[in-house]
Amino acid sequence: MSITLTEAAANHVKSFIKSRGVGLGIRLGVRTSGCSGMAYVLEFADRQDEGDQVFEHHGVKVLVDAKSLLYLDGTELDYTKEGLNEGFRFNNPNVKDACGCGESFNV
Repeated sequence: MSITLTEAAANHVKSFIKSRGVGLGIRLGVRTSGCSGMAYVLEFADRQDEGDQVFEHHGVKVLVDAKSLLYLDGTELDYTKEGLNEGFRFNNPNVKDACGCGESFNV
């Protein structure tokens, strides 16, 4: 099982952690939401919780709880800029369908 970060995503996370002044890495998870069933949760991680799986790429730790890892295994987190829009992109091979607005998915 694994979660990976592109170099662009890692650099963006490092920049935010540096400006924040504290942080172990980022926490990636899923929650029930939206019309398709699941939504991604991405937040700073200041500590490792019991049961977390830790993946490190380009010097950034990604912490994922065991339940979420079932839905996220193989996901690549990227950071893209397209015109005026920029943000994280989740390349998740487990997604079977997504809602039209792109806010939720199902596996």
